[in-house]
Amino acid sequence: MKRFWILLLVLSLLFVACQNDAQSPASEAAEQDTEAAADAAPQEDAETPAADSDKLVVGMEATYPPFNWTQLDDSNGAVAINGTQEFAGGYDVEIAKRVAEGLGKELVIEKMEWEGLEPALRSGIIDAIIAGMSPLESRKESIDFSDIYYQSEFVIVVLKDGPYADAKGINDFAGATITGQLNTSHYTVIDEMEGVNKDPAMSDFGAMRVALESGIIDAYVAERPEGLSITEVKPNFTYIVPEPNFSAPIEEVSVAVGLQKGSDLVEPINEVLKDISAEERDELMLNALNNQPGQE
Repeated sequence: MKRFWILLLVLSLLFVACQNDAQSPASEAAEQDTEAAADAAPQEDAETPAADSDKLVVGMEATYPPFNWTQLDDSNGAVAINGTQEFAGGYDVEIAKRVAEGLGKELVIEKMEWEGLEPALRSGIIDAIIAGMSPLESRKESIDFSDIYYQSEFVIVVLKDGPYADAKGINDFAGATITGQLNTSHYTVIDEMEGVNKDPAMSDFGAMRVALESGIIDAYVAERPEGLSITEVKPNFTYIVPEPNFSAPIEEVSVAVGLQKGSDLVEPINEVLKDISAEERDELMLNALNNQPGQE
């Protein structure tokens, strides 16, 4: 009888262990998304109101002028960043304000790392990504996108007195050390440049600007708004619109609102975006360029 109870106990423990090992890949992916989003999201006592139907919770880096940046007050229409004493401004913020108004919702902005945006969206921490994100085919596998709300072109940022200031095309940078932002097409298109040293990707444009000015790199790939932005802030910088330019598809130099797969917000947001004319979009970008941090 004693052996019977011991055998029963062993079988029970084996059953529990098997149940734990049988966790589905989908569950594991969901846990990874939640963990990544939690790492990137603010760690203060902020409550994330994404489940509130009266609020539109938008995620962005707030470190990518003129699309989005962080400032210390609400001047020029900046919006408070949830759980902080800071405010977010820029082109993306203006688009987010119009989207929220068009949906009849209160805008809430969550500031988080670029790598945490998609996990935060998939796990429901935020409702939308409005952060200068391109609607790439690879991203469409896991999230949906609205229609395009801004279209740009690739540029290469260099120093005015640097060795590559007179470059014309993407193949005039042989020997140059070049980088781009992590997990963006800015970085992947460098593979089209002949003879360059592709430096490890950097997390944000602030880091690339410092690296260029200090001589760590010779150039970085960006889009026209970043080129306009940095030359307004730092007169010793310039940018080149290469001819020929990179062969990337139009989606890689366009930005759209990122949404959860199957989100019922896609069509309503597209309707709101349709009402923002091309002239108004240009005006919003010009204002963002003029209002970005570092301007007089």
